[in-house]
Amino acid sequence: MTDMELYDLRVSVDRIEGRSVCGMAVGDYFELTDSAHLTLPEGKHFCVYALAAVLPFLAAKQRDVPPGDWLAQDSHFACPDPEERLVMRVERTGRRRMNSSDLT
Repeated sequence: MTDMELYDLRVSVDRIEGRSVCGMAVGDYFELTDSAHLTLPEGKHFCVYALAAVLPFLAAKQRDVPPGDWLAQDSHFACPDPEERLVMRVERTGRRRMNSSDLT
């Protein structure tokens, strides 16, 4: 039985307004699927500090939020490194039905 729906997400580097300190480039990304499966393209990396900046918002972006909620409209998040000014975009790539008892 499926009793919930979650979005799969792609978090990608949208722009770098400073200098790339962590070695990432525009277009680098990771995907979050099946509720909690984080994957990277083979041979690629994603800065742990950029990941830490966006991580608190991913659970909310996986779910439907009310239309007036700022997370329904905003998809950009910034890495905390002031030298880099890396901006990430979170996109919903698909929607899947899941059984919540499989996740807890």
